[in-house]
Amino acid sequence: MPEENEPVITENAEKSAAAQETAPAAQSQKDQASGPITEDEVRAKLKGLPGRWYVLHTYSGYEKRVKQDLEVRIQTMNMEDYIFQIEVPMEELYEIRRGQRKLVSRVRMPGYVVIRMDMTDDSWRVVQNTNGVTGFVGNGRTPVALTEDEVVKMLTPVVAAEVVAEAKAAGLPTGVEPATISPFEVGDAVTLTSEPWAGMPATVSEVDAANQRLTVLMTLVGQETPVELSFSQVRKDE
Repeated sequence: MPEENEPVITENAEKSAAAQETAPAAQSQKDQASGPITEDEVRAKLKGLPGRWYVLHTYSGYEKRVKQDLEVRIQTMNMEDYIFQIEVPMEELYEIRRGQRKLVSRVRMPGYVVIRMDMTDDSWRVVQNTNGVTGFVGNGRTPVALTEDEVVKMLTPVVAAEVVAEAKAAGLPTGVEPATISPFEVGDAVTLTSEPWAGMPATVSEVDAANQRLTVLMTLVGQETPVELSFSQVRKDE
């Protein structure tokens, strides 16, 4: 029996107290996931990391392969204390294919890979001799490290993608909607495919990729006239 004036904590009270403690943290995580990550947040995440950031030239289409090969070479050649991180900045976008909007993942900077490392003769050689690498960005054999602002700008999409992936895995809202890529650009020559103007030429003047709509300029009765159409009502001229 508890002594007089001794507080009695029931099981329900313990659960209630625990819920009150964890609720703010969960809400904070939810709030963080509900908006896009900022460059200041990325700057804070990168602060104090060892090494400096450099950019590698690679064969186009080999970016992911270079990252995989480098990660293996780092271990087999005992370079863990000199080469710390390799990133291939990616982005998720909606593409319009045959009238359907599909989510795709693509390399943001084709032909480039970002690497964090301490630059020594040995570490340079390990990276330089990796299949698919054509060299460092820099002056000849002297790689030029990225500035802090360049690193933040280049890696913000990488960190943002990681945050979105974590939010999705936790069932939280991401607050981020991928952009939509249009198959049409302003200035494109197109041919109308629907009546009453099927077969008539026109020029794209505005594009609304998210709604799959565009405005074209076509000649009617001797005057250039804007007409709003859907993507499916025009065909891009080759």
